[in-house]
Amino acid sequence: MRVLIVEDEPLLAQRLERFCREILGERLESIRVATLFSEASARLDESPIDLLLLDLNLHGRDGMQLLASSVAGSFHTVIVSANTDHALRAFEYGVIDFVPKPFSKERLAQALQRVTGIDGRAACAAKFVAVRKLGKVELVPIDRVLYVEGAGAYAELVLDDGRRELHDKTLEKLHALLPPVFERIHKSYVVRLNAVKALHAAEGSHYEVELKNGLRLPVGRTRYKELREKLG
Repeated sequence: MRVLIVEDEPLLAQRLERFCREILGERLESIRVATLFSEASARLDESPIDLLLLDLNLHGRDGMQLLASSVAGSFHTVIVSANTDHALRAFEYGVIDFVPKPFSKERLAQALQRVTGIDGRAACAAKFVAVRKLGKVELVPIDRVLYVEGAGAYAELVLDDGRRELHDKTLEKLHALLPPVFERIHKSYVVRLNAVKALHAAEGSHYEVELKNGLRLPVGRTRYKELREKLG
């Protein structure tokens, strides 16, 4: 795992780095620290990372400005901040966890487990999905998303008006941030359950969901039974 710590207090940055090394062990590939807003932005542009540990107050600069851009990236973001009044807004933007200061090694380990665990889900579901468009970041309301389709290292959001938005996160990482109403139905699809009209089974163990707009999506064999139960 490649980690970037954005923290302007040297002692706290050192503590975060030490805890990350102890918790991740051999899974840690690289770890870097940025103390300034501009330095953090530059490092994010320099090389890919898997996890951003972000403070929300960088020498008086509002880390929420960096957050809006970071959550559109391919990596997960964990906020480590004393500004707990920003927690709800941070989760709405799509962070996987919010660790309040002062923090313990155990609390940080819990956040890292959400990042590294196979079934890791965000502590709270996002209300928006941030996507990059023409050099800007646009917040797309989650309730506009019908389903998400995997596209290799990316994912495509399909909205209720038919529009498609490409996201830098993989399908797995994006699914970790979505509310429980979104269900993985296939290796390449996550669908909003209340957008499903019917579940169909055909000969040869081929399954599909029919959405209320008439569109059909494939259902994996191993996911059919569980999906049928959830749809009632």
